[in-house]
Amino acid sequence: MNPTITSVTDRIIERSKASRETYMERCKTAIDKGPARAHLTCGNIAHVTAASGDDKLPIAQERGGNIGIITAYNDMLSAHQPFETYPELIKQAARNVGGTAQVAGGVPAMCDGVTQGQPGMELSLFSRDVIALAAGIGLSHNCYDATIFLGVCDKIVPGLVMAAATFGHLPAIFAPAGPMISGLPNDEKAKVRQQFAAGEVGRKELLRAEMASYHGPGTCTFYGTANSNQMLMEFMGLHLPGSSFVNPNTPLRDALTAEAAHRALAISALGDEFTPTCDVLDERAFVNGIVGLNATGGSTNLVLHLVAMARSAGVLIDVEDMAEISSAVPLLARVYPNGLADVNHFHASGGMGFVIRELLGGGLLHGDVKTVAGQGLDHYTKEPKLENGKLVWQEGARESGNDKILKTVPDPFQKTGGLALLKGNLGRAVIKVSAVKPENRIVEAPVRVFHTQQDVKAAFRAGELNSDVIVVVRFQGPKANGMPELHSLTPALSVLQDKGFKVALVTDGRMSGASGKVPSAIHLSPEAAAGGDIAKVKDGDLARVDAEKGTLELLVDAKEIAARTPAEADLSGNEWGIGREMFASFRALVGASDTGAAVIN
Repeated sequence: MNPTITSVTDRIIERSKASRETYMERCKTAIDKGPARAHLTCGNIAHVTAASGDDKLPIAQERGGNIGIITAYNDMLSAHQPFETYPELIKQAARNVGGTAQVAGGVPAMCDGVTQGQPGMELSLFSRDVIALAAGIGLSHNCYDATIFLGVCDKIVPGLVMAAATFGHLPAIFAPAGPMISGLPNDEKAKVRQQFAAGEVGRKELLRAEMASYHGPGTCTFYGTANSNQMLMEFMGLHLPGSSFVNPNTPLRDALTAEAAHRALAISALGDEFTPTCDVLDERAFVNGIVGLNATGGSTNLVLHLVAMARSAGVLIDVEDMAEISSAVPLLARVYPNGLADVNHFHASGGMGFVIRELLGGGLLHGDVKTVAGQGLDHYTKEPKLENGKLVWQEGARESGNDKILKTVPDPFQKTGGLALLKGNLGRAVIKVSAVKPENRIVEAPVRVFHTQQDVKAAFRAGELNSDVIVVVRFQGPKANGMPELHSLTPALSVLQDKGFKVALVTDGRMSGASGKVPSAIHLSPEAAAGGDIAKVKDGDLARVDAEKGTLELLVDAKEIAARTPAEADLSGNEWGIGREMFASFRALVGASDTGAAVIN
């Protein structure tokens, strides 16, 4: 094993010792009680089975395992629309091997693509904890032997993992829907967005490009948070091997979904390979996830979510751990926005199996972990195929199909991972460097301060930002307004960068999982609304963002910073409308971004 990976893992294990022991004791207590339905009364069971038709007696008499399905289906969200048919497919697959399945509950699934730059984005991060709570309610009926979680996108998978970890005495398998087939190339879409921001094309041309890019069922094809989630589930052993990027509505996709039902029953307490989620989601699994995130140049949102997910399993991760892992993990993939390829191209070039094989061979992954596919991560170097209608796993790619998309550990795209931690007199922030050209990774420039992204856009349109500039957007943290993504600023900032100006963004908010070529110091903690010194920054101050050294500095004398009165912001407009009034308690209770920005743990 790589010594850095070993030392960080050991540090996490030591830090988590007390919380992990408490968590595992709780799971063991639940496991020792045996299959849950044995403890329900006849009245309880009657309610469980009342509408189950031919499955009524098998469930009541415990003839086989009963799977609880938690689904994030809705037909507005392209990534989740394919889940409409999954429950019936899972039920039939379970019946075929003597088991049963029931939809235990539904959870909300919102789309950041729809809410980007809109008021609804202020509910986005909080939806993760709502999803975890909703899944918990579904599973609280306590009549299931295993679980299957149907979710894909940004907050949905993290929320479902938090629930799966909380119900860690039950086995859990995540069944994805897969990406939509390739449409308009992502770099062409980005070009039209920049042209629109610069006033060079109109809304008609912009809409045409967007519709050609987002055009069918499945996950968006760029490598943002949704597809980073799918990567993570394989690296952490919660998917079946090679299942992340198989397109929807194909025979292979359906076969993988049916096999998820078979495996869920096999790894239940009534099966032959009992594998509760608490045994899968240990410290090593989360380290593997962080390694995968860095090796593939994944979403910055997962920095928040990994911390929150891990805490649900009694594992305490710090962003310092992620930064240290990033320093040891090479970047092996170039997928938009880190390259021109989309996830379909990535999959065709060797995909997850190739990346995992390379990282295992380089001593950068814990291979001896438990997974839903069995002992050992080596299963995940294989890829699923259909042979005469039967699902089989074959040896995966040993060589990259395209070295502009996938490279090897000895010859990577860059020697360190896609994420970096920035520290300085303003606090701690995260930056995604995999898509930022080396010449743009250090920016020293005067500051322009804003309290809303709308004000940034107005200043851009007025020509006020046509110079070297560090744009500071504050009061965007979880306590202020729910920590919305600020991805709608990307086109304007990209235009400035393309004009030759040195440009960076500093914010206590988030950027999209598709954060691109503009260096963005995000998730700054402490946030302005919690007394962070970002509230003391003034227009004209000199600041420096250095992604090479990992520093974020306000170049102002420390005594002057201490003497300044923090700015205040009128946040009353963020407290109501589009449901925001219902989340006042979340804004009051939410933790800091560097502890996962969570409400429930």
